[in-house]
Amino acid sequence: MIDAAAIRADGRMPAALDGAPPVWTLDPRWQAVDFVSDLHLADDTPRTTATFCAYLQHTTADAVLLLGDIFEVWVGDDCLDEPGSFEARCAATLAQAARQRCVGFMVGNRDFLLGAAACQAIGLRALPDPTLLSAWGQRTLIAHGDAWCLDDIPYQQFRQQVRSAQWQQAFLARPLAERRAIARQLRTASENQKHRLGASAYVDLDTTAVDQALHAAGAAVLVHGHTHRPATHALADGLTRHVLSDWHCEPDDAPRRAEVLRWTSNGFTRLHVDERGRTTPC
Repeated sequence: MIDAAAIRADGRMPAALDGAPPVWTLDPRWQAVDFVSDLHLADDTPRTTATFCAYLQHTTADAVLLLGDIFEVWVGDDCLDEPGSFEARCAATLAQAARQRCVGFMVGNRDFLLGAAACQAIGLRALPDPTLLSAWGQRTLIAHGDAWCLDDIPYQQFRQQVRSAQWQQAFLARPLAERRAIARQLRTASENQKHRLGASAYVDLDTTAVDQALHAAGAAVLVHGHTHRPATHALADGLTRHVLSDWHCEPDDAPRRAEVLRWTSNGFTRLHVDERGRTTPC
């Protein structure tokens, strides 16, 4: 068993290991649920944003569950009060989608400052990380994934800092323009690190932590994002881990990538999203 106290002492704070996840029994009338993560939407990703908006209009799923890093950065809910802001425009699109179907939102490491009050105002269902879903006689655990990247000790220490109430209160007390400037600096530093490290910039989830979480939840399947390594992994004891796709739809993105994972009574299917928002099996 993982010693959570020892992990904390080492600076590693996997919140997903603390206690049992909340259980959400899905509406029995639903026939399909889509999972999406790691869009990293921003002002400079217009095609990715347009593709996602088109997908929200055309999906036939009864629910769309957004599992973190939907936004490249979220510097506070007061950005919604800024007339014409990118965040306000996206919120309007999400609100429209939420009037047509259930839209769930789980924060990631980039948009963790999006609060429950903003979710409620937009019409989104706030999803704790992790959450256990029950549907069609199956139990599926969903998470963003960053809390289980235990080998990335500097990130876990940073995560512990920025998720604290004290840090968030101090950061949100700064003027919005200053917060945006800080976010730009952090984003530039992050992009430079990714270019320097390549694929190794994304540490994978700790397999022992994943195994423990699934067994503790009584779930056979884990769905998560964060690592930007879309794949399906067969685990021990018949367990399965589905890693969601990140999205890249800009002209200089090669290869282009936009996928959702659909869950039905028949299991899980990866779907490609084209520029018009239409989905086809990958």
